[in-house]
Amino acid sequence: MAATERHDVIVVGAGNAALCAALAASEGGARVLVLERAPEAERGGNSRFTSASMRFAYREIADLRAVMRDLGDAELEKIDFGIYTTEDFYNDMFRVTNYRTDPALCETLVTRSFETVRWLAQMGIRFLPRLTHAFESNGRYKFSGGVVTEAAGGGEGLNERQTQLALARGVVVRYGARVVSLKFDGHTVAGVRVKRGETVTEIAAAAVVLACGGFEANPEWRTRYLGAGWDLVKVRGKRFNTGDGLRMALDIGAAPFGNWSGCHSVGWDSNAPEFGDLAVGSGFQKHSYPVGIMVNANGRRFVDEGADLRPYTYAKYGRVILSQPGQFAWQIFDRKVLHLLRADYRIRQVTKVTADSLDALAVNLEGVDPRGFLAEVRGFNAAVQTAVPFDPAVKDGRGTVGLDVPKSNWANTIDEPPFEAYQVGCGITFTFGGLRIDPQTAQVIDLDLRPVPGLYAAGEMVGGIFCFNYPGGTGLMSGAVFGRLAGASAAAAVPIA
Repeated sequence: MAATERHDVIVVGAGNAALCAALAASEGGARVLVLERAPEAERGGNSRFTSASMRFAYREIADLRAVMRDLGDAELEKIDFGIYTTEDFYNDMFRVTNYRTDPALCETLVTRSFETVRWLAQMGIRFLPRLTHAFESNGRYKFSGGVVTEAAGGGEGLNERQTQLALARGVVVRYGARVVSLKFDGHTVAGVRVKRGETVTEIAAAAVVLACGGFEANPEWRTRYLGAGWDLVKVRGKRFNTGDGLRMALDIGAAPFGNWSGCHSVGWDSNAPEFGDLAVGSGFQKHSYPVGIMVNANGRRFVDEGADLRPYTYAKYGRVILSQPGQFAWQIFDRKVLHLLRADYRIRQVTKVTADSLDALAVNLEGVDPRGFLAEVRGFNAAVQTAVPFDPAVKDGRGTVGLDVPKSNWANTIDEPPFEAYQVGCGITFTFGGLRIDPQTAQVIDLDLRPVPGLYAAGEMVGGIFCFNYPGGTGLMSGAVFGRLAGASAAAAVPIA
């Protein structure tokens, strides 16, 4: 098949990582084509379903002002941002991945995080303090967990603005364009084959950047790599991340890398649709469990809800919920903490039960043994260390004593009506397994551990960064760091005319 057109760099995908690659390649002087499988109305992959939070290292207010360029003195008086050093970032990455994150990839992510988010701000992305996820204490907002900013308009706003910036730089974007394979001569990638409607064409390029996500929307691959039961989970994002980019790279001998049996998975409303709903966005998530308890079908607690700050546990608890009888759980709260529940608990499409007594709540928790639940709550209440002050902004040490499943922080008795309960299942965000890349160039590495000329990868397609778990706000940051790196490297590979 003869190529019908030619570009310098082709970027496959149109989410955060892909658009960062397109912007960087354009900045490097390349003529860039973006190919997005989804129609325009559904563009943007998982990025559009996020809060657009980004985790990056910073040491002083001047760093934050370089990112949040509207940040004024009045806001600084009301907000305690603290600091989040590269050492803090390293510690979080290694701790939550059980020291399995690839050191070289992690180093690139951490050391380039600040310069990358500053680059985005300079490009024209507006960042704001992430106040919806901060706790107010004594008239000041306090952040916990190292994530202090988000893009204006959330994931929707981030994707819209990145698209505008790319188009303004002359990047060509085509929707409904499914890349089906790479143009490969056994040594070099020189373009792609793309299907639009019923037509398959070949487009030539000096370099291709794959940034089209993992395989979370492919139930057959989920079952193959993640295990039994994963075919039944809900997908937080859209239906288009079915592993196409991974498949076409593996087909030409790219090396798989990282935690292929792992993924980012969260507590997700039990009655959420099969795939994400852009009208609801991330609203189906239910992440206020640290201030309550979770029980399974037997009425028993099964996880330490207060093991750590929410950004360090939420991405692994979906898997734990999936392993429970019936693959569901109920999150339980009483009056003392209802004001702390995130906005996600107030959407119209929510699976919720309320009651004025624990007995009434017990019989209304669908699928739960009422006697087991009441016995569990009695035992939990008796174990709470009520003499320790409660502080939701920090790990307060207010735990339990003598329970088989402890609660390490934020333990409150469940005894003041009204009571509220929310049913959750497992929602998969993205898969951790991906391709092996050069940490300095984002060039894809083959099975002989040699770089594949003309092929780069970024975003959720990069394996080896996350294993078992994930620090909140790191996915978009990783996509931006390696997207920018891939785009710049691809542009540098374009022959000089």
